[in-house]
Amino acid sequence: MSLSMYQASVPVFVRGLTNLRAILHKSRDHAEARKIDLAVLLSSRLYPDMFPLTRQVQSVSDAAKFCTARLAGVEPPRFEDTETTFDELVARIDKTIAYLQEADASKIDGSEERAVTLKTPSRSIEFDGQSYLLHFALPNFFFHLTTAYAILRHNGVELGKLDFLGGI
Repeated sequence: MSLSMYQASVPVFVRGLTNLRAILHKSRDHAEARKIDLAVLLSSRLYPDMFPLTRQVQSVSDAAKFCTARLAGVEPPRFEDTETTFDELVARIDKTIAYLQEADASKIDGSEERAVTLKTPSRSIEFDGQSYLLHFALPNFFFHLTTAYAILRHNGVELGKLDFLGGI
């Protein structure tokens, strides 16, 4: 049995976002128990030129919803990047998961050859669907997910590999 484009994308995104939601809950609880200002974690970054935690979470959400929409050939929902609290970030994750769970697998399956164009301020990047998923979207999703985890771990939140991987 072969792996479909839907199976290689949407369930992977849902699992990663679900794990990120649990990590955010654990991080908020950690900070509150230790009387750490939540804004410190939310604005933390690994290096001055990197995005802070809030933008990392927004980027995880964007990577999942944009990939799903592009593979399905539909317009993605627009989320304003205005989250400033743990609760707002969790709500964004929940919105993203709800969108992903409504995705039509039949529109994603068969998208291996679908043209996907990413427009940046300086150029356009052309992919076929499979290359886009495997070589851009999934790595981008996991980059921002891992960076969010690393920011929180670096700030002393007691996280381990199983928090990142989720229930196995």
